[in-house]
Amino acid sequence: MSNAHKTSAATLAPHYPVVVIGGGQAGLSASHYLKQQGIAHVVLEKRRVGHSWRSERWDSFCLVTPNWQCRLPDFPYAGPQPQGFMLRDEIVAYLEAFAAKVQPPLIEGVAVTRVSRPAAGGFEVETSLGTCRADHVVVATGGYDIPIVPACAHALPADIVQVHSVAYRNPQQLPPGGVLVVGSGQSGVQIMEDLHLAGRQVHLAVGSAPRSPRVYRGREATEWLHELGFYQLTVDRHPLGDEARHKTNHYMTGRDGGHEIDLRRFALEGVKLYGTLDDIRDGQVTFKTDLTRNLDEADEVYCSIRRDIDKYIANAGLEAPEEAPFEKVWAPAADPATLDLRAAGITSIVWAIGFRADYRWIDLPAFDGRGHPRFTRGVSPVAGLYFLGLPWLHTWGSGRFLGVADDAQHLVGVIAQRLAAPREDRTQPQRAAEPALT
Repeated sequence: MSNAHKTSAATLAPHYPVVVIGGGQAGLSASHYLKQQGIAHVVLEKRRVGHSWRSERWDSFCLVTPNWQCRLPDFPYAGPQPQGFMLRDEIVAYLEAFAAKVQPPLIEGVAVTRVSRPAAGGFEVETSLGTCRADHVVVATGGYDIPIVPACAHALPADIVQVHSVAYRNPQQLPPGGVLVVGSGQSGVQIMEDLHLAGRQVHLAVGSAPRSPRVYRGREATEWLHELGFYQLTVDRHPLGDEARHKTNHYMTGRDGGHEIDLRRFALEGVKLYGTLDDIRDGQVTFKTDLTRNLDEADEVYCSIRRDIDKYIANAGLEAPEEAPFEKVWAPAADPATLDLRAAGITSIVWAIGFRADYRWIDLPAFDGRGHPRFTRGVSPVAGLYFLGLPWLHTWGSGRFLGVADDAQHLVGVIAQRLAAPREDRTQPQRAAEPALT
Protein backbone atom coordinates (compact mmCIF):
# COMPACT_ATOMS: atom_id res chain seq x y z
CA MET A 1 0.00 0.00 0.00
CA SER A 2 1.22 3.51 -0.80
CA ASN A 3 2.61 5.55 2.07
CA ALA A 4 0.98 8.69 0.69
CA HIS A 5 -1.91 8.70 3.13
CA LYS A 6 0.06 7.71 6.24
CA THR A 7 1.33 10.15 8.79
CA SER A 8 4.78 11.37 7.89
CA ALA A 9 6.34 10.07 11.09
CA ALA A 10 5.38 7.22 13.38
CA THR A 11 5.04 9.41 16.45
CA LEU A 12 2.08 10.40 18.56
CA ALA A 13 1.17 13.98 19.35
CA PRO A 14 0.48 14.66 23.03
CA HIS A 15 -3.19 15.38 22.34
CA TYR A 16 -5.86 14.86 19.68
CA PRO A 17 -9.45 16.07 19.56
CA VAL A 18 -10.35 12.57 18.25
CA VAL A 19 -8.51 9.23 18.28
CA VAL A 20 -9.95 6.57 15.95
CA ILE A 21 -8.88 3.03 16.88
CA GLY A 22 -8.95 0.67 13.92
CA GLY A 23 -8.04 1.31 10.28
CA GLY A 24 -10.58 -0.91 8.56
CA GLN A 25 -13.62 0.25 6.61
CA ALA A 26 -15.25 1.68 9.75
CA GLY A 27 -12.25 3.64 10.98
CA LEU A 28 -11.48 4.97 7.50
CA SER A 29 -15.11 6.03 7.09
CA ALA A 30 -14.94 7.96 10.36
CA SER A 31 -11.73 9.63 9.19
CA HIS A 32 -13.40 10.65 5.90
CA TYR A 33 -16.14 12.55 7.73
CA LEU A 34 -13.78 13.97 10.36
CA LYS A 35 -11.67 15.43 7.56
CA GLN A 36 -14.79 16.87 5.94
CA GLN A 37 -15.62 18.60 9.23
CA GLY A 38 -12.04 19.82 9.63
CA ILE A 39 -11.66 17.94 12.93
CA ALA A 40 -8.07 17.01 13.80
CA HIS A 41 -7.64 13.32 14.57
CA VAL A 42 -5.42 10.27 14.22
CA VAL A 43 -6.29 6.74 13.08
CA LEU A 44 -4.36 4.00 14.89
CA GLU A 45 -4.25 0.60 13.19
CA LYS A 46 -2.74 -2.39 14.97
CA ARG A 47 -1.53 -4.04 11.77
CA ARG A 48 -2.21 -2.55 8.33
CA VAL A 49 -5.21 -1.42 6.33
CA GLY A 50 -7.18 -4.44 5.08
CA HIS A 51 -5.42 -6.89 7.41
CA SER A 52 -8.43 -9.03 8.28
CA TRP A 53 -9.53 -9.28 4.63
CA ARG A 54 -5.98 -9.97 3.44
CA SER A 55 -4.73 -12.34 6.14
CA GLU A 56 -7.78 -13.88 7.82
CA ARG A 57 -9.83 -15.18 4.89
CA TRP A 58 -9.48 -18.38 2.87
CA ASP A 59 -8.19 -18.43 -0.71
CA SER A 60 -11.59 -18.73 -2.44
CA PHE A 61 -13.28 -16.21 -0.13
CA CYS A 62 -15.63 -13.70 -1.72
CA LEU A 63 -18.35 -11.35 -0.58
CA VAL A 64 -21.74 -12.82 0.26
CA THR A 65 -23.55 -9.61 -0.71
CA PRO A 66 -23.30 -8.17 -4.27
CA ASN A 67 -20.73 -5.53 -5.16
CA TRP A 68 -23.35 -2.80 -5.54
CA GLN A 69 -23.76 -2.91 -1.76
CA CYS A 70 -20.16 -1.68 -1.35
CA ARG A 71 -20.92 1.96 -0.57
CA LEU A 72 -18.13 3.42 1.49
CA PRO A 73 -18.41 7.22 1.89
CA ASP A 74 -18.26 8.93 -1.54
CA PHE A 75 -16.64 5.73 -2.82
CA PRO A 76 -19.23 3.28 -4.19
CA TYR A 77 -18.15 0.23 -6.13
CA ALA A 78 -17.40 1.40 -9.67
CA GLY A 79 -16.19 -1.82 -11.26
CA PRO A 80 -17.68 -3.75 -14.17
CA GLN A 81 -19.64 -6.30 -12.10
CA PRO A 82 -22.08 -4.58 -9.73
CA GLN A 83 -24.06 -7.83 -9.52
CA GLY A 84 -20.90 -9.87 -8.87
CA PHE A 85 -19.09 -10.74 -5.66
CA MET A 86 -15.60 -9.40 -5.08
CA LEU A 87 -12.92 -11.96 -4.30
CA ARG A 88 -10.62 -11.56 -1.30
CA ASP A 89 -7.85 -9.70 -3.13
CA GLU A 90 -10.38 -7.43 -4.87
CA ILE A 91 -11.85 -6.49 -1.49
CA VAL A 92 -8.38 -5.57 -0.22
CA ALA A 93 -7.77 -3.48 -3.35
CA TYR A 94 -11.12 -1.69 -2.90
CA LEU A 95 -10.33 -0.86 0.72
CA GLU A 96 -6.80 0.29 -0.07
CA ALA A 97 -8.13 2.50 -2.88
CA PHE A 98 -10.59 4.02 -0.40
CA ALA A 99 -7.74 4.69 2.04
CA ALA A 100 -5.73 6.34 -0.72
CA LYS A 101 -8.71 8.59 -1.50
CA VAL A 102 -9.38 9.50 2.13
CA GLN A 103 -5.70 10.18 2.89
CA PRO A 104 -6.31 9.60 6.63
CA PRO A 105 -3.82 10.65 9.30
CA LEU A 106 -3.01 6.99 9.77
CA ILE A 107 -0.35 5.25 11.82
CA GLU A 108 -0.12 1.51 11.15
CA GLY A 109 1.50 -1.10 13.36
CA VAL A 110 0.32 0.54 16.58
CA ALA A 111 -1.49 -1.51 19.23
CA VAL A 112 -3.75 0.34 21.64
CA THR A 113 -3.30 -1.33 25.01
CA ARG A 114 -5.53 0.78 27.27
CA VAL A 115 -8.10 3.54 27.10
CA SER A 116 -9.02 5.16 30.41
CA ARG A 117 -10.40 8.39 31.80
CA PRO A 118 -8.02 10.32 34.07
CA ALA A 119 -9.28 12.57 36.85
CA ALA A 120 -8.59 15.63 34.70
CA GLY A 121 -11.16 14.46 32.12
CA GLY A 122 -10.89 13.40 28.51
CA PHE A 123 -9.24 10.09 27.69
CA GLU A 124 -5.77 8.63 28.08
CA VAL A 125 -4.85 6.33 25.20
CA GLU A 126 -1.90 4.03 25.88
CA THR A 127 -0.29 2.41 22.85
CA SER A 128 2.79 0.48 21.78
CA LEU A 129 4.07 3.81 20.46
CA GLY A 130 3.48 5.81 23.63
CA THR A 131 0.59 7.59 25.34
CA CYS A 132 -1.60 10.44 24.16
CA ARG A 133 -4.69 12.28 25.34
CA ALA A 134 -7.96 12.57 23.45
CA ASP A 135 -11.25 14.42 23.86
CA HIS A 136 -13.13 11.75 21.91
CA VAL A 137 -12.37 8.11 21.10
CA VAL A 138 -13.99 6.11 18.28
CA VAL A 139 -13.58 2.33 18.70
CA ALA A 140 -13.68 0.84 15.19
CA THR A 141 -11.94 -2.46 15.86
CA GLY A 142 -14.89 -4.75 15.08
CA GLY A 143 -16.13 -7.58 17.25
CA TYR A 144 -14.13 -10.51 15.87
CA ASP A 145 -11.14 -10.57 18.18
CA ILE A 146 -10.87 -14.03 19.76
CA PRO A 147 -11.63 -17.18 17.74
CA ILE A 148 -14.01 -19.44 19.65
CA VAL A 149 -12.89 -23.03 20.20
CA PRO A 150 -14.95 -25.18 22.59
CA ALA A 151 -13.35 -26.49 25.77
CA CYS A 152 -13.88 -30.08 24.62
CA ALA A 153 -11.37 -29.54 21.80
CA HIS A 154 -8.56 -30.43 24.21
CA ALA A 155 -9.95 -33.99 24.33
CA LEU A 156 -9.29 -34.62 20.66
CA PRO A 157 -6.63 -37.20 19.76
CA ALA A 158 -3.27 -35.49 19.27
CA ASP A 159 -3.03 -36.49 15.60
CA ILE A 160 -6.27 -34.72 14.65
CA VAL A 161 -5.37 -31.40 13.04
CA GLN A 162 -7.45 -28.50 14.36
CA VAL A 163 -7.86 -25.25 12.42
CA HIS A 164 -10.13 -22.30 13.18
CA SER A 165 -11.92 -20.71 10.23
CA VAL A 166 -9.72 -17.61 10.63
CA ALA A 167 -6.67 -19.75 9.81
CA TYR A 168 -8.23 -21.96 7.12
CA ARG A 169 -6.88 -21.25 3.64
CA ASN A 170 -7.61 -24.19 1.32
CA PRO A 171 -8.23 -27.97 1.29
CA GLN A 172 -4.56 -28.70 0.55
CA GLN A 173 -3.64 -27.18 3.91
CA LEU A 174 -5.30 -30.12 5.69
CA PRO A 175 -3.96 -33.69 5.77
CA PRO A 176 -5.60 -36.29 3.50
CA GLY A 177 -8.76 -37.76 4.94
CA GLY A 178 -12.18 -36.67 6.10
CA VAL A 179 -12.88 -33.27 7.62
CA LEU A 180 -15.36 -32.33 10.32
CA VAL A 181 -16.54 -28.72 10.00
CA VAL A 182 -18.20 -27.46 13.17
CA GLY A 183 -20.61 -24.60 12.59
CA SER A 184 -23.04 -23.73 9.81
CA GLY A 185 -22.88 -19.94 9.74
CA GLN A 186 -21.61 -18.14 6.65
CA SER A 187 -18.00 -19.23 7.13
CA GLY A 188 -18.83 -22.82 8.06
CA VAL A 189 -21.03 -23.57 5.05
CA GLN A 190 -18.65 -21.89 2.60
CA ILE A 191 -15.66 -23.81 3.95
CA MET A 192 -17.75 -26.98 3.82
CA GLU A 193 -18.47 -26.30 0.14
CA ASP A 194 -14.82 -25.48 -0.55
CA LEU A 195 -13.78 -28.84 0.86
CA HIS A 196 -16.63 -30.72 -0.82
CA LEU A 197 -15.79 -29.30 -4.25
CA ALA A 198 -12.19 -30.43 -3.71
CA GLY A 199 -13.44 -34.00 -3.33
CA ARG A 200 -13.00 -34.28 0.43
CA GLN A 201 -15.39 -36.27 2.60
CA VAL A 202 -16.98 -33.58 4.73
CA HIS A 203 -18.93 -33.96 7.96
CA LEU A 204 -20.83 -30.84 9.09
CA ALA A 205 -22.15 -30.06 12.56
CA VAL A 206 -25.21 -27.93 11.81
CA GLY A 207 -26.19 -25.14 14.18
CA SER A 208 -29.11 -22.73 14.26
CA ALA A 209 -28.02 -20.29 11.53
CA PRO A 210 -30.81 -19.26 9.12
CA ARG A 211 -30.50 -19.32 5.34
CA SER A 212 -31.60 -17.07 2.51
CA PRO A 213 -32.56 -17.35 -1.15
CA ARG A 214 -29.95 -16.06 -3.60
CA VAL A 215 -32.12 -15.33 -6.64
CA TYR A 216 -35.90 -15.36 -6.36
CA ARG A 217 -38.57 -14.44 -8.88
CA GLY A 218 -36.11 -13.06 -11.37
CA ARG A 219 -33.98 -10.89 -9.10
CA GLU A 220 -31.22 -11.15 -6.53
CA ALA A 221 -32.92 -11.58 -3.15
CA THR A 222 -30.74 -8.81 -1.66
CA GLU A 223 -32.20 -6.39 -4.24
CA TRP A 224 -35.73 -7.31 -3.17
CA LEU A 225 -34.75 -6.97 0.51
CA HIS A 226 -33.19 -3.57 -0.16
CA GLU A 227 -36.40 -2.34 -1.80
CA LEU A 228 -38.41 -3.79 1.07
CA GLY A 229 -36.35 -1.70 3.52
CA PHE A 230 -34.83 -4.64 5.39
CA TYR A 231 -31.34 -3.16 5.36
CA GLN A 232 -32.72 0.10 6.76
CA LEU A 233 -34.57 -1.64 9.59
CA THR A 234 -33.26 -0.15 12.83
CA VAL A 235 -32.46 -2.30 15.83
CA ASP A 236 -35.02 -0.48 18.00
CA ARG A 237 -37.76 -1.59 15.56
CA HIS A 238 -36.50 -5.16 15.26
CA PRO A 239 -38.80 -7.72 16.97
CA LEU A 240 -35.78 -9.03 18.94
CA GLY A 241 -34.47 -5.58 19.91
CA ASP A 242 -30.84 -5.65 21.11
CA GLU A 243 -30.79 -9.46 20.91
CA ALA A 244 -30.68 -9.11 17.10
CA ARG A 245 -27.02 -8.13 17.54
CA HIS A 246 -26.20 -11.63 18.77
CA LYS A 247 -27.97 -13.60 16.03
CA THR A 248 -26.10 -15.42 13.27
CA ASN A 249 -26.32 -14.04 9.74
CA HIS A 250 -28.17 -15.89 6.98
CA TYR A 251 -25.99 -18.23 5.00
CA MET A 252 -25.56 -18.27 1.21
CA THR A 253 -22.52 -17.69 -0.99
CA GLY A 254 -21.16 -15.44 -3.73
CA ARG A 255 -18.95 -18.20 -5.11
CA ASP A 256 -19.03 -18.77 -8.89
CA GLY A 257 -21.47 -15.92 -9.42
CA GLY A 258 -23.49 -16.57 -6.27
CA HIS A 259 -25.95 -19.25 -5.25
CA GLU A 260 -28.02 -20.30 -2.28
CA ILE A 261 -26.87 -23.08 -0.01
CA ASP A 262 -29.33 -25.85 0.77
CA LEU A 263 -27.65 -28.27 3.16
CA ARG A 264 -30.15 -30.95 2.21
CA ARG A 265 -28.77 -30.94 -1.35
CA PHE A 266 -25.24 -31.30 -0.03
CA ALA A 267 -26.43 -34.29 2.00
CA LEU A 268 -27.64 -35.89 -1.25
CA GLU A 269 -24.15 -35.28 -2.68
CA GLY A 270 -22.48 -37.08 0.21
CA VAL A 271 -21.85 -34.48 2.91
CA LYS A 272 -22.65 -36.01 6.31
CA LEU A 273 -24.84 -33.79 8.49
CA TYR A 274 -25.16 -33.80 12.29
CA GLY A 275 -26.74 -31.58 14.90
CA THR A 276 -25.01 -29.10 17.19
CA LEU A 277 -21.75 -30.39 18.66
CA ASP A 278 -22.19 -31.45 22.27
CA ASP A 279 -18.96 -33.08 23.50
CA ILE A 280 -15.81 -34.99 22.52
CA ARG A 281 -14.47 -37.96 24.51
CA ASP A 282 -12.21 -40.88 23.63
CA GLY A 283 -12.30 -40.10 19.90
CA GLN A 284 -16.09 -39.99 19.95
CA VAL A 285 -17.97 -36.79 19.02
CA THR A 286 -21.48 -36.48 20.39
CA PHE A 287 -24.12 -34.17 18.97
CA LYS A 288 -27.41 -32.79 20.18
CA THR A 289 -30.33 -34.44 18.44
CA ASP A 290 -31.41 -31.18 16.80
CA LEU A 291 -30.39 -31.67 13.17
CA THR A 292 -33.97 -32.00 11.91
CA ARG A 293 -35.05 -28.95 13.87
CA ASN A 294 -32.09 -26.85 12.72
CA LEU A 295 -32.67 -27.72 9.08
CA ASP A 296 -36.40 -27.03 9.38
CA GLU A 297 -35.88 -23.68 11.10
CA ALA A 298 -33.32 -22.56 8.51
CA ASP A 299 -35.80 -23.49 5.78
CA GLU A 300 -38.60 -21.60 7.54
CA VAL A 301 -36.52 -18.41 7.48
CA TYR A 302 -35.73 -19.07 3.81
CA CYS A 303 -39.44 -19.51 3.04
CA SER A 304 -40.43 -16.46 5.08
CA ILE A 305 -38.11 -14.29 2.96
CA ARG A 306 -39.77 -15.70 -0.15
CA ARG A 307 -43.21 -14.92 1.32
CA ASP A 308 -42.16 -11.33 2.09
CA ILE A 309 -41.02 -10.90 -1.50
CA ASP A 310 -44.21 -12.50 -2.84
CA LYS A 311 -46.30 -10.10 -0.77
CA TYR A 312 -44.30 -7.09 -1.95
CA ILE A 313 -44.68 -8.12 -5.60
CA ALA A 314 -48.43 -8.64 -5.21
CA ASN A 315 -49.04 -5.37 -3.34
CA ALA A 316 -46.97 -3.36 -5.82
CA GLY A 317 -48.58 -5.05 -8.83
CA LEU A 318 -45.19 -6.02 -10.24
CA GLU A 319 -44.59 -8.51 -13.02
CA ALA A 320 -42.22 -11.23 -11.94
CA PRO A 321 -41.75 -14.87 -12.94
CA GLU A 322 -43.37 -17.45 -10.72
CA GLU A 323 -41.31 -19.89 -8.67
CA ALA A 324 -42.03 -23.48 -7.76
CA PRO A 325 -42.95 -24.02 -4.10
CA PHE A 326 -40.07 -25.00 -1.84
CA GLU A 327 -39.64 -28.72 -1.30
CA LYS A 328 -37.33 -30.60 1.03
CA VAL A 329 -35.09 -32.72 -1.17
CA TRP A 330 -33.70 -34.71 1.75
CA ALA A 331 -34.43 -35.36 5.40
CA PRO A 332 -32.46 -37.37 7.97
CA ALA A 333 -33.98 -40.69 8.89
CA ALA A 334 -32.91 -39.91 12.45
CA ASP A 335 -30.78 -37.28 14.11
CA PRO A 336 -27.30 -38.84 14.42
CA ALA A 337 -26.00 -38.62 17.98
CA THR A 338 -22.38 -39.80 17.69
CA LEU A 339 -19.44 -39.87 15.31
CA ASP A 340 -16.38 -42.10 15.68
CA LEU A 341 -13.52 -40.03 14.26
CA ARG A 342 -11.28 -43.02 13.54
CA ALA A 343 -13.97 -45.14 11.94
CA ALA A 344 -15.06 -42.20 9.76
CA GLY A 345 -11.49 -41.52 8.62
CA ILE A 346 -11.54 -37.96 9.92
CA THR A 347 -8.08 -36.42 10.19
CA SER A 348 -8.92 -32.76 10.75
CA ILE A 349 -11.49 -30.41 12.24
CA VAL A 350 -12.33 -26.86 11.18
CA TRP A 351 -13.87 -24.79 13.95
CA ALA A 352 -16.33 -22.30 12.45
CA ILE A 353 -18.33 -21.27 15.49
CA GLY A 354 -17.40 -17.64 15.47
CA PHE A 355 -15.53 -15.13 17.56
CA ARG A 356 -15.96 -13.08 20.67
CA ALA A 357 -14.99 -9.48 21.15
CA ASP A 358 -12.16 -8.46 23.48
CA TYR A 359 -12.64 -5.04 25.03
CA ARG A 360 -10.53 -5.64 28.13
CA TRP A 361 -8.24 -2.81 27.04
CA ILE A 362 -11.07 -0.29 27.46
CA ASP A 363 -10.99 0.59 31.15
CA LEU A 364 -14.33 2.41 31.19
CA PRO A 365 -17.89 1.58 32.39
CA ALA A 366 -19.19 1.14 28.85
CA PHE A 367 -20.25 -2.51 28.88
CA ASP A 368 -23.13 -4.68 30.00
CA GLY A 369 -22.91 -7.76 32.22
CA ARG A 370 -21.91 -9.93 29.24
CA GLY A 371 -19.06 -7.64 28.22
CA HIS A 372 -20.91 -6.21 25.22
CA PRO A 373 -20.63 -2.46 24.61
CA ARG A 374 -23.64 -0.34 25.47
CA PHE A 375 -24.58 2.39 23.01
CA THR A 376 -27.35 4.14 21.15
CA ARG A 377 -26.42 4.22 17.48
CA GLY A 378 -22.80 3.88 18.50
CA VAL A 379 -22.88 6.66 21.10
CA SER A 380 -21.74 5.23 24.43
CA PRO A 381 -23.11 6.35 27.82
CA VAL A 382 -19.48 7.24 28.58
CA ALA A 383 -19.45 10.72 27.08
CA GLY A 384 -16.92 11.00 24.29
CA LEU A 385 -16.64 7.24 23.64
CA TYR A 386 -18.15 5.76 20.48
CA PHE A 387 -18.37 2.38 18.72
CA LEU A 388 -18.50 1.92 14.96
CA GLY A 389 -18.65 -0.96 12.46
CA LEU A 390 -20.51 -3.49 14.62
CA PRO A 391 -23.44 -5.63 13.39
CA TRP A 392 -26.76 -3.96 14.11
CA LEU A 393 -25.04 -0.86 15.49
CA HIS A 394 -28.12 0.89 14.12
CA THR A 395 -29.45 -1.11 11.14
CA TRP A 396 -29.02 -4.49 9.49
CA GLY A 397 -26.53 -2.82 7.14
CA SER A 398 -24.37 -1.36 9.93
CA GLY A 399 -21.75 -4.09 10.00
CA ARG A 400 -21.44 -4.17 6.20
CA PHE A 401 -19.93 -2.02 3.48
CA LEU A 402 -23.53 -0.95 2.82
CA GLY A 403 -24.35 0.83 6.06
CA VAL A 404 -21.09 1.88 7.74
CA ALA A 405 -21.05 5.28 5.96
CA ASP A 406 -24.35 6.38 7.49
CA ASP A 407 -23.24 5.34 10.97
CA ALA A 408 -19.86 7.07 10.60
CA GLN A 409 -21.51 10.27 9.39
CA HIS A 410 -23.88 10.22 12.34
CA LEU A 411 -21.12 9.73 14.92
CA VAL A 412 -18.96 12.45 13.43
CA GLY A 413 -21.98 14.74 13.51
CA VAL A 414 -22.37 14.06 17.23
CA ILE A 415 -18.64 14.68 17.79
CA ALA A 416 -18.74 17.94 15.82
CA GLN A 417 -21.72 19.16 17.82
CA ARG A 418 -20.04 18.31 21.10
CA LEU A 419 -16.77 19.98 20.12
CA ALA A 420 -18.72 23.12 19.23
CA ALA A 421 -20.59 23.14 22.56
CA PRO A 422 -19.41 25.17 25.56
CA ARG A 423 -16.67 23.22 27.37
CA GLU A 424 -18.83 22.57 30.44
CA ASP A 425 -21.44 20.83 28.26
CA ARG A 426 -19.06 18.54 26.35
CA THR A 427 -19.02 15.63 28.80
CA GLN A 428 -22.69 15.43 29.67
CA PRO A 429 -23.77 11.78 29.32
CA GLN A 430 -27.38 12.68 28.49
CA ARG A 431 -26.21 13.58 25.01
CA ALA A 432 -25.61 9.89 24.30
CA ALA A 433 -29.04 9.49 22.72
CA GLU A 434 -29.02 12.58 20.48
CA PRO A 435 -30.96 12.24 17.23
CA ALA A 436 -29.13 11.48 14.01
CA LEU A 437 -27.26 14.39 12.46
CA THR A 438 -27.33 13.12 8.89
